[in-house]
Amino acid sequence: MASLRAHLYDLAIRLAVKRRLGKTLDVLAIRRAFESARFPEPPGIAFTPGEVGGVPGEWAQAAGTAGERPTLLYLHGGGFIACSAQVYRPVTGRFARAGFRVFTPDYRLAPEHPFPAAIEDCSAVWAALAGAGPAVVAGDSAGGTLALTTIIEARRLGLPPPAAAALFSPATDLIGRSASFRTNGRRDAMFRPESLMRLVPAYLAGADPADPRASPIEADFFGFPPLLIHVGAREILRDDSLRLADKARAAGVPVDLTVFPVVAHAWQLAESFLPEARSSLDGAALFLRRALEAGSHPGAEAAA
Repeated sequence: MASLRAHLYDLAIRLAVKRRLGKTLDVLAIRRAFESARFPEPPGIAFTPGEVGGVPGEWAQAAGTAGERPTLLYLHGGGFIACSAQVYRPVTGRFARAGFRVFTPDYRLAPEHPFPAAIEDCSAVWAALAGAGPAVVAGDSAGGTLALTTIIEARRLGLPPPAAAALFSPATDLIGRSASFRTNGRRDAMFRPESLMRLVPAYLAGADPADPRASPIEADFFGFPPLLIHVGAREILRDDSLRLADKARAAGVPVDLTVFPVVAHAWQLAESFLPEARSSLDGAALFLRRALEAGSHPGAEAAA
């Protein structure tokens, strides 16, 4: 059963974001809409600028902690055109409180830097982190897409894959074939189908949406690491997650799928007051830790 706060948050997002997005094609207006809802940062977390693999970003780690901590690469959402590591401090800070040392890259954004610039940046970061030892990856929305493409690129480049991946409402099919694009058009608190699909040309800039790096649902999932997938029942992107889970399981990949009722897209950002956000992030942290422990590897840190 959804909490009362989930219902209130759904309403707030409808008023603050969905109405503002409307039918606009203005990238700057979309960025302002995405970034307008800033949430409190978790206390006791040190956020430090850094660079990994030549890509700038931000480290998050619980203040005053010492010793080795497992490394998490977190890839932020924002429709490939918006947001930043700073916007996602509520999420990365929660993972840091759970014992991870988290790096969030400020990967290049479209339309100034279209596909595959973001993929190249995330792959460069992963190459550096993987070279330092076992690590895991997580991401939401467009960041969930990039987490999947980072695994795809790691395989192509002969790099060690992440020990596991946590995906929050990933966009896995940029062609827009999922049934929930139609059935959840009114129920989704943040997006209309047409507004979400309007972001695709800005990101792809003429590239083939059937490329597995653009639409990971087209990938071969054989040999993928364990996947945790969280998605909202009302989201337009719901069936992108359900189809991903089905295809990954068919390839023999362990999948932990949870469909949350009522919650709005990117609800994890509201961890300061939304119990479903805390449940999602804490569950993901536990899943990632267990995957690392199952590999019998100590956590690894990369030089900031």
